[in-house]
Amino acid sequence: MNKRIAFGLLILWAAAMIAGPAVGAAQKTELSGNLSLSGAWALYPMAVKWAEEFQKIHPRVRIDVQAGGAGKGLTDALTGMVDIGMVSREIHPAEVEKGAFPIAVNKDAVIPTLNARNPFLKELLKRGVKRDEFAGVWISGAVKTWGDLLGTSDKTPIRVFTRSDSCGAAETWAAYLGRRQEDLTGIGVYGDPGLADAVRRDPLAVGFNNVNFAYDARTLKPIEGLAVCPLDINGNGVVDPAEAVYATRDDLTKAIVRNVYPSPPARDLYFVTKGKPAKPALVEFIRWVLTEGQKFVPETGYINLSPEKLREGLSRIGAGT
Repeated sequence: MNKRIAFGLLILWAAAMIAGPAVGAAQKTELSGNLSLSGAWALYPMAVKWAEEFQKIHPRVRIDVQAGGAGKGLTDALTGMVDIGMVSREIHPAEVEKGAFPIAVNKDAVIPTLNARNPFLKELLKRGVKRDEFAGVWISGAVKTWGDLLGTSDKTPIRVFTRSDSCGAAETWAAYLGRRQEDLTGIGVYGDPGLADAVRRDPLAVGFNNVNFAYDARTLKPIEGLAVCPLDINGNGVVDPAEAVYATRDDLTKAIVRNVYPSPPARDLYFVTKGKPAKPALVEFIRWVLTEGQKFVPETGYINLSPEKLREGLSRIGAGT
């Protein structure tokens, strides 16, 4: 009996010795480490969702996501303070020369916003606003009153708000008006939530926001106190049925997919790293975002990139399909 027990113990010991290295090898290949992201408010809700879902698959990876504007994200990435800068505008050649390595990850848009108690709201929703009229509000200052905008003698002033931080939303909105962020006039407010709140507090205000800070994530309608100002895209002085795409967030994102909403202010959103990513957890996170992670894009209020752009991103990081 003792010999049988001893033999059994010997077998168990041998099995453990064989299994031990295999278990250790598996542990070594499991992803681990910390990743950090900062930057564009436009990408913040999406990045938080991606981080949560990726960590369910790789629980030993910790991902920290902070908003603060596209300018901050790009600077943080180039100085090595974060692994990924979230950027909601096109990357300039000078930034690429400094080491910026951009990968497009999804799309959204910037939209003009009004206070839901604006005394002229009914007329504005009916006629929309032309691009050159918006330029008169934010760029030249030629449009100072609601009467100027609507072609009446009304002297009620328009209170114009813009972003105080270096950000993709302001750069994109300015690009739609043919200029740069520094050309935008108005009262500067920090961040997407701050700008939305400023417009909600003032019935005579006009501003602009990224889609996911203008619409309620639960109801998909404009957040309480805010109204979305239609673009008169063809300039005929009325919002045509094809241009009436603002009732819900899904209506607007579908219009962006159909190219009804112009670009800009529709635009690609980017992850930016300093040089080509090399850290295993970082490469795998970006690869996952461009593949499995894309299924979370529509439900979070964004627009998927084309398959061609996704393949291009995978090729750039060396993880082609």
